[in-house]
Amino acid sequence: MITLDFKKMGGLIPAIVQDYETGEVLMLAFMNQDAWEATLATGNATYYSRTRQSLWIKGKTSGNMQIVKEIRVDCDDDTVLLKVEQVGGAACHMGYRSCFFKKVEDGAIRIMGEPVFNPEEVYKK
Repeated sequence: MITLDFKKMGGLIPAIVQDYETGEVLMLAFMNQDAWEATLATGNATYYSRTRQSLWIKGKTSGNMQIVKEIRVDCDDDTVLLKVEQVGGAACHMGYRSCFFKKVEDGAIRIMGEPVFNPEEVYKK
């Protein structure tokens, strides 16, 4: 059994998510023990939503699932790196491929790339 240290951050650990083929960093999320176990059991990235205070299966609403191809655990056993196949092309809830689509350049923010989907249509907000 893999034992991670969920105590340091009040029951959560950071999960860095990376495209398994390109190495592009797609997002950062958090997992609790239940999310970790669900991810291991299903192979689908499952996180803990701090906003909703519940488990969140990535892509359940949008269709942009993350299929876990590899998992790395850091030296302190308190952070994971998920290497995933990003189904549907977008990891970001704002419609972009990566949540890191804002680049700091010359003291300002520059938007990199174009949205893959319209979040208002997908999330019906």
